[in-house]
Amino acid sequence: MDFFGHFIDGQEVPSADGATFDSVDPWTREPWARVALGGRVEVERAVAAARRAFDSGPWPRMGYAERGRILHRLADLVEAHADELGMADTRDMGKPISQSRGNDVPRAAMNLRFFADHARLATAEVLPMDSGHHAYTRFEPAGVVAAIAPWNFPLMLETWKIAPALAWGNTVVLKPAEDTPASATLLARLAAEAGMPPGVLNVVHGYGPDSAGQALTEADGVDRITFTGESATGRVIARAAARRLVPVSLELGGKGANLVFADADLDNAVDWSIKAIFTNTGQVCLAGSRLYVQRPVYEEFLARFVAAAEAMTVGDPTLETTQIGPLASAEHHAKVCGYVRSVEAEGGKILTGGLGDGWIVRPTVVVDMPATAPHWREEIFGPVVVVAPFDTEAEAVQAANDTPYGLNAMLFTDNLHRAHRVSAALRAGTVWVNCFFIRDLRAPFGGVGDSGIGREGGTFSREFFTEPKAVVMQINS
Repeated sequence: MDFFGHFIDGQEVPSADGATFDSVDPWTREPWARVALGGRVEVERAVAAARRAFDSGPWPRMGYAERGRILHRLADLVEAHADELGMADTRDMGKPISQSRGNDVPRAAMNLRFFADHARLATAEVLPMDSGHHAYTRFEPAGVVAAIAPWNFPLMLETWKIAPALAWGNTVVLKPAEDTPASATLLARLAAEAGMPPGVLNVVHGYGPDSAGQALTEADGVDRITFTGESATGRVIARAAARRLVPVSLELGGKGANLVFADADLDNAVDWSIKAIFTNTGQVCLAGSRLYVQRPVYEEFLARFVAAAEAMTVGDPTLETTQIGPLASAEHHAKVCGYVRSVEAEGGKILTGGLGDGWIVRPTVVVDMPATAPHWREEIFGPVVVVAPFDTEAEAVQAANDTPYGLNAMLFTDNLHRAHRVSAALRAGTVWVNCFFIRDLRAPFGGVGDSGIGREGGTFSREFFTEPKAVVMQINS
């Protein structure tokens, strides 16, 4: 089996006690790689290395252009190693290779390039003052960043966290999810090859509670914590950070609403709605898992939507033609299966889909489910969508906002006035109109309510990963 170690102070290393764990391929349900299992010792070593690299190393003292050149070289290497990186995520979590290699790797390279350029090109404020004084702002790197990434988009979301942190001169300790460790070590190897100094990017593998994750969130010497994952885990991290007054950015769960109005282009609405729930086998925090369709087009839309779901190719994620692979782990498969098995008991009806072989859940469309059922309220995080009709715009907005989450929402309409009106009324960090998952990396990304705290992207990332400083000067003497 392949071995993936920690990456600390420029070197790939095993755990101090030699402990390891296996990464299991969700398709074969057999181990495919052995991974170093870290804990407090490895975290302390990684944080100390990052601290030294920040306090006395060259990285924070480089110009934006020099750091940017290294990040661009890393992006070049990511693209050159697309097959290896894509297959690592596919073997780790069962993501179809067409998505991991065809989408996630290019997006990871884009993250690195964007933030390298954004840091170099971003402008600060000059504040003219009366009485012979002059003020301006500076954005100094915050220090050591603890970045904890999720398992559903491993490489892409690892780079979403580390790229702005590094571009603004911070050093990083990255802990990938234990289910998807491989691409983080591969990325660290490539960063060293790109010329990143030792200690600037460190990777520690391990679990969460009583393991590397908890140790990292509690570590002295960490100046920022950025986390993407479950809302319950986000609360634990926030409590740990609060004890030391460490700023946190938390991108947590979602239960996205998708509103299809009668005046929508149905071909477009069906196409995007399929992507919104079944991309990455539904393991997307942004998934449009609550689908509301205006009654005049409900039956027609539903027929087209079910047909499109049934036409998806389910199977081996290493094949280019596969659109739906297995769920990422035995534990997660059991969770999603629980929701599927309870549909009828909760009063709903499965129009298509259901359980497959191994860790497969086929694209599942559920109707007639009472609004109080957990399938409407809880984040299933699988290829399961609940569908209901609505009559009025006000009814649709009320249903969409009836959730503790607020990460994103979608709406489909050809009425420009409605598009603006409903977008403003939806309680969500991102609203997509007539599309899904289209990103501008300058825009704020994050959620409200149980979907998290803070925003990242563009200047929002700058605000989080730096310490803004006011400089006031007397200039009349």
